[in-house]
Amino acid sequence: MGKLEGKVAFITGAARGQGRSHAVRLAQEGADVIAVDHLQDMATVGDPQATQADLDETVRMVEALDRRIIASRADVRDTAAMRAAVDDGVAQLGRLDIVLANAGIASFAPVEELTDEMWDEMIGVNLTGVFKTVRAAVPHIRAAGRGGAIVLTSSTAGIKGLANLAHYVAAKHGVVGMMKTLANELAPDMIRVNSVHPTSVDTDMIHNPETYGLFRPDKPKTEVTREEAAESFRTMNALPVEWVEPVDISNAILFLVSDDARYITGVQLPVDAGSVGK
Repeated sequence: MGKLEGKVAFITGAARGQGRSHAVRLAQEGADVIAVDHLQDMATVGDPQATQADLDETVRMVEALDRRIIASRADVRDTAAMRAAVDDGVAQLGRLDIVLANAGIASFAPVEELTDEMWDEMIGVNLTGVFKTVRAAVPHIRAAGRGGAIVLTSSTAGIKGLANLAHYVAAKHGVVGMMKTLANELAPDMIRVNSVHPTSVDTDMIHNPETYGLFRPDKPKTEVTREEAAESFRTMNALPVEWVEPVDISNAILFLVSDDARYITGVQLPVDAGSVGK
């Protein structure tokens, strides 16, 4: 029997990357999944976002583990869409125990070049979207009276500052404040709330010309190679690695939402190859 047998997890940004990894890893431990993703490119984000085909692949992978998954398109900034996704998922799967507020975007500019649109979209997805995810889900967990676990995906940028990312850093620090408040607010119902803080993760969010171009401003961003970017990413970490794998974050989250961490709440867990302390 898996560590999450019979439980249901609500995961945002589940079509690819970390979100897909979380869905599969929790399914391996027995959880059914309610999955959402925006499935639309963002005006201020340079790299392509997840597609319906990506979400379909997440569904296939979870179902291949003989687990159930209810997947839909929803924007985390849309209150009605988030409530509908959770309500429908709970109606079909019968319960809700775990929430992973994972959806997020990245864009880059020095502060004087950040536009209102870049700021608003970043805060909307990476902070307000986390709030709306949790707000839609908490009534279902609380009503069941069984307790539960919520993990908010922050970043090393939720612990320290990073150049050219003022809007991202502000959002990820905001997630930490939200986590600490929710941990206190929901504790009487035995609902635990924690945050994870990844360093660079081997996903499409970092493997694109927009991100690569940050590290080699002397070259056109479309000409920067993965190997050149890897060397730059490596300098950010204390351990001699360029990035961590999505499953490394998933394993940390699995610990936090399982009974192994039944008395852990209100903590920031870095999965960062030592980058925060460097």
